[in-house]
Formats: sequence, C-alpha cells, structure tokens
Amino acid sequence: MNIQLDHKPETRKMYETTFIVVPELSEMDYKKVAGKFEKLIKDSGCEIINVEHWGQQKLAYPVKRRTSGFYCYIEFIGEGDVIAKLEQEFIYDVQVIRYLTVRLDKYAQEYNTKRRAGSFNTDKKVEENK
Repeated sequence: MNIQLDHKPETRKMYETTFIVVPELSEMDYKKVAGKFEKLIKDSGCEIINVEHWGQQKLAYPVKRRTSGFYCYIEFIGEGDVIAKLEQEFIYDVQVIRYLTVRLDKYAQEYNTKRRAGSFNTDKKVEENK
C-alpha cells in the first residue's frame, strides 16, 4: 500500500531580524535602505508580519567608529534558505553596520504577539504603583 502526500510538511518558520544603519543618512535614505530589505524578504516568498522603525538610537558601544544608528526590526515567516540571502545582502551593504537574525520558538512568538497587541504597557504599572 503506497500513500502519497500531496503537500510538503510545513518548513516555514518565524524569524526576526534587527539591523542598524549608519547615522549619516537622512530619514528618507534610511527608509530606502530598510525598504530594500523588506522587498528582498517579500520577493523571497516570505510573509512579513511586523516592521518597526525604532529611529536613531545611541549604541551601547562604538561599532565601526559610530556611536549611534537607525534601528529597523522585521518579523517574518519564511523558509530557512532566505536567511543566507538576507545576511549576504547585509554584508554587502556598506550602510548596514550591524545585524542579527534569529528563529523564534513558540514562546518568543507568543511574546511578540502579546507585545504587538500592547499587553506590556508600562504606563499601567506606573499608575498602579502610585
């Protein structure tokens, strides 16, 4: 008895990537750089869940002689082979000074869902303590 499956097992995982862009760029140029990576992720067949532009932030320590940079955070669902292409583009782009991409486990996915929904609002805790 031969049983054939018409579908592949689900190989898509949830990832998040955060990258820092040089601070010398204008806000518009930073958005172009971030848009380039969003487009790369979408064109690779991934589904973007969340994009956050955290703006220009001070770095904890100097990176490539810079003390600040524009932060961008992207959550997406996709195949694992996309990560290699994405990180290769981060390496080639001279405007990206640091990046990190991680696969999210079920607990991190649950946490991110709650965070996007605003469940961790710190203003409520301040009011309760008063």
